Amino acid sequence: MPSPLPPFRSPDRAARTPPAVWTGAVVGAAALVLLALVAARWSPLMSLDRSVADALHRHAVTDPGLVRVSRVLTDWVWDPWTMRALIAVTVVALWWRGARTLALWLAATSLIGTLLQQGLKAAVGRERPQWPDPVDSAHYAAFPSGHAMTAVVTCGLFVWLLRLYGAGPGARAAVLAVAVVSAIGVAATRVYLGVHWLTDVVGGALLGVALVALSAAAYARYAAPRPGGLVGPGADRRGSRPW
Repeated sequence: MPSPLPPFRSPDRAARTPPAVWTGAVVGAAALVLLALVAARWSPLMSLDRSVADALHRHAVTDPGLVRVSRVLTDWVWDPWTMRALIAVTVVALWWRGARTLALWLAATSLIGTLLQQGLKAAVGRERPQWPDPVDSAHYAAFPSGHAMTAVVTCGLFVWLLRLYGAGPGARAAVLAVAVVSAIGVAATRVYLGVHWLTDVVGGALLGVALVALSAAAYARYAAPRPGGLVGPGADRRGSRPW
């Protein structure tokens, strides 16, 4: 028999849903503003992108060792397929332990993130940086960065899961630290390798944060107890867990 999950802390609509909604709304609005500026090719932003890209590329072509490390990190550790594999393993584990609604919620959030980034890439159609002496290559359009968005969505979902199940402060701090390092690291490697503009990775990160925050808020409302002691549609028939 699968081992029991840690006690689930029922979401409190009054205490938890509003902060997540506000976070998702504010960060999402920032992502939309950035998207509009990128699509309009706002000159100051384009100049910033070019100056950052030029400076990092000049360094990259003189440091093949750091380029190799960056490629390992971005192509293996923080690759979108690595992130999706981690989500898939977590979804299977949750499903096996009986948390089927939560498993499907995680899978759906990850899938929405993938569809959103691909849809925006096609809609914006931004070209990647071009170099006479490239140190790496990538395909498809540039905005938003799929690496950055997928890493932020995946790490954000893990942070949310630990909070959802009341993990200790040590575990939450460790996972949050890994999440922050991963978000910054994948963004830095993509720009350093010359395959993304700075605004690509910032946009991907903002979209990832907004998606996780809104997904968490929606789940809190979905699984919250109803007035009169009735459990929400996320609970099982015994009313003991949100699945």
